[in-house]
Amino acid sequence: MTPKPDLQAPTLAVRTEPVQQRSTERITSLLDAAATLIDEHGIDGLTTSDVAIRSGSSVGVVYRYFPNIQSLLRALAARNMEKFTLGINVAIDSADIEWLDALDATIDVYVHLMRTEKGFRALGFGDVIDNRFLQTEITNNSVLAQAFGTLYSEHWGIKPTDLLAFDLEVIIEIADSLIKRAFVYDRYGDERFVLKLREIVREYMAPHQAASSAE
Repeated sequence: MTPKPDLQAPTLAVRTEPVQQRSTERITSLLDAAATLIDEHGIDGLTTSDVAIRSGSSVGVVYRYFPNIQSLLRALAARNMEKFTLGINVAIDSADIEWLDALDATIDVYVHLMRTEKGFRALGFGDVIDNRFLQTEITNNSVLAQAFGTLYSEHWGIKPTDLLAFDLEVIIEIADSLIKRAFVYDRYGDERFVLKLREIVREYMAPHQAASSAE
């Protein structure tokens, strides 16, 4: 079995690096509180005071790790990305899964987070605030496209080309739009949009698998 490469995610950025288990748990508590508040009231009204109260901490504790709401949201977006990439790595752990099936599995992971992860539908990977929220040089979807390109090349032998990188970014943009649309009126997600996305992804990306198989 070929070793499975990890789809890497950004590291959570906090003001004070957690060197003790207690600090790690406190940061988790703050992020959980922020996610719950976002789920209940949206992003715009989020304050450090609310996060402190909901997490059972003080405002000073919040500022110890996050100097402002922007840094807290950035850390929460990065955690969302970590959960997304962990879900993908688990989904493709089977040696028997085909590349196009892995694309389906990726959609499953994203939809699952939209349905179950508090604050995810509102914040996601931070695009609603800035489409370069994860990295300042490139968009969040470009970050994902690069990571997917590396993953698919190393795990399935899909030849890494400029066209593959471009097509991955195109399909991620399409997926982002369709999945968000699926959840506009339905908290569980309108399955029609998800099914249409699966069709589009398979049809659009199949030539890359065909080209790889012919080599």
